[in-house]
Amino acid sequence: MSTYVFKAMDLAGVKARGEIDADSKEAVSNQLKSRGMIVLDIADKHASREIELSFMKTVKAAELAVFSRQLATMISSGLSILRALYVLEEQTENKFLKETVVQVRKDVEAGLSLSGAMEAHPKVFNPLFVAMTRAGEAGGLLEGSLMQVADQLEKEASLRRQIRSAMIYPVLVITFAVAVMMALVAFLVPVFVGVFKQFGGKLPAITQVSVDMSHAVLGYWWAMFGGAGLLAFAFIKWKKSKWGRPQWDRFRLRVPMKIGTIVQQVAVARWSRTLSSLMSAGVPLLLALEIVGKTGGNIAVEEAMDGVIASVKRGGTLAEPLSKTTIFPTMVTHMVGVGEETGALDAMLAKVADFYEDQVEASVKALTSILEPIMIIVIGSIVGFIVISMYMPMFTVYNHIE
Repeated sequence: MSTYVFKAMDLAGVKARGEIDADSKEAVSNQLKSRGMIVLDIADKHASREIELSFMKTVKAAELAVFSRQLATMISSGLSILRALYVLEEQTENKFLKETVVQVRKDVEAGLSLSGAMEAHPKVFNPLFVAMTRAGEAGGLLEGSLMQVADQLEKEASLRRQIRSAMIYPVLVITFAVAVMMALVAFLVPVFVGVFKQFGGKLPAITQVSVDMSHAVLGYWWAMFGGAGLLAFAFIKWKKSKWGRPQWDRFRLRVPMKIGTIVQQVAVARWSRTLSSLMSAGVPLLLALEIVGKTGGNIAVEEAMDGVIASVKRGGTLAEPLSKTTIFPTMVTHMVGVGEETGALDAMLAKVADFYEDQVEASVKALTSILEPIMIIVIGSIVGFIVISMYMPMFTVYNHIE
């Protein structure tokens, strides 16, 4: 049995606080409700204090998918929403998600709907999650909507894993190349510099470049690292700004070597999957279009949705304004048009999403196969340049001796 600190309010609106010994928070809540009180907060009396950083307060898509699937399973098994939230509160490992579930549970106890309580926590529950939950509540199929949310989140997490796994190899190679270059410049070149001083005379241009690089690395390493950190910070701020994000999104679509194509395919796959999930859950079309615009991940999708929403409001179709955009391929617009004509738009969008998710996987593999030889050439060129520059003075001295 543990001691819990509670905050509650009676029917007259008078707040009260105190301590109760009980086996669980649910038992404390039941005791307070039996007294005719509304629970505001329940916490462990001797809760440990931990250092918390705001950037660490994140919830992964996979964790949210598990939460959604577990909640749907318990509701379909006959548990009330409130009791299901109590169970999830106890077993959730992610501290930030656990704190959010506690707040959602309190709001539900106070009389809010589940979707309304989730809407107050946009960092955890995005508009897609909230809209599908609200549609499930309105249609009496909450567990089905939550299962669809879980499927959507799992698909999105799988897409992210594909891209991240493809980026591991080039990042490791680039890191290794930079480390090798820095090691050669910092440790090998100074040894040869001492030898060169004994020769006298003017160093070859290629050797002088390596020597200057060595002096810069050894003498101003702090400025190099500080400048790199400052540039990284400025880039992140610019990318997140209102004027920088559109520029970055458009630039990503134009990057050569199939990178821009992959960005486009990811955006189309996410758009198709999200809109299909929203429509199959019963979310109104205009609201669904607004949500996919916000969660599309690229400014081009958001701008395209503005045109689509205007067309739908005028009584037009989705396919026509989509055909005028550059981010949606012709195949997508034709399949959307067929889906509108047959009344199976959600199913058609799901097929589009499946196709482009497969395309992303194929494109990522092709990009990796292209990057491998390029990276090898780059590393060889860097090492070869430094080694040749170090031996050039020796060759010159040898020629003079002959």
